[in-house]
Amino acid sequence: MRVVIGEDEALMREGLALVLTRAGVEVVGSAADAGALLRAVESMTPDMVITDIRMPPGHSDDGLRAALQIRASHPKTAILVLSQYVQRQYAIELLAERPAGTGYLLKQRIADIPGFCRDVHRVGIGGTVLDPQVVAAMLARAAGDDGLGRLTPRQRVVLALIAEGRSNAAIARELGIAEKTVVQHTSQIYDQLGLPPSEDDHRRVLAVVRYLAR
Repeated sequence: MRVVIGEDEALMREGLALVLTRAGVEVVGSAADAGALLRAVESMTPDMVITDIRMPPGHSDDGLRAALQIRASHPKTAILVLSQYVQRQYAIELLAERPAGTGYLLKQRIADIPGFCRDVHRVGIGGTVLDPQVVAAMLARAAGDDGLGRLTPRQRVVLALIAEGRSNAAIARELGIAEKTVVQHTSQIYDQLGLPPSEDDHRRVLAVVRYLAR
């Protein structure tokens, strides 16, 4: 997998490159500001972009804006954004149009190097990864919603783990239950959220987007 890194802090940028290289990821470019990130992507056409949300020149959401622009012009490029803060709106913007191959992690997750590398791989192969703190914020906000509010406590936990990008097998291990029980919970979640089977839509992803949008 070929990756371009967008990060204005030199130490973080070099650290990310080292971690990824040791994990067998090919870092083909890096950038210290949003404009340079866009140019690097145009030049290198990577499989994935890993970028900080806050970058020069505006030191606001320039990295996120660059990521959304990359998503529009290079739809096959996976996007993983990093942030020091939990921002619900950022997650919604990233996932709104194409949740597949998208991730939003807090920078502190990089300290768990094996876990971070697993998340990078998951996003790279088309998965969706959300930081547990983002998911926790969504749970708190969703408590009074009509559809989400009807979920049982166990179903909420299962949906939270789905939103983190966990597979059914991983959820089963986390909760100490059978995988078929996870499948049953997931089916009930779809029913409560009004998500019927469809050949055109991925209900697992739609459930996460519904969850975030409340």
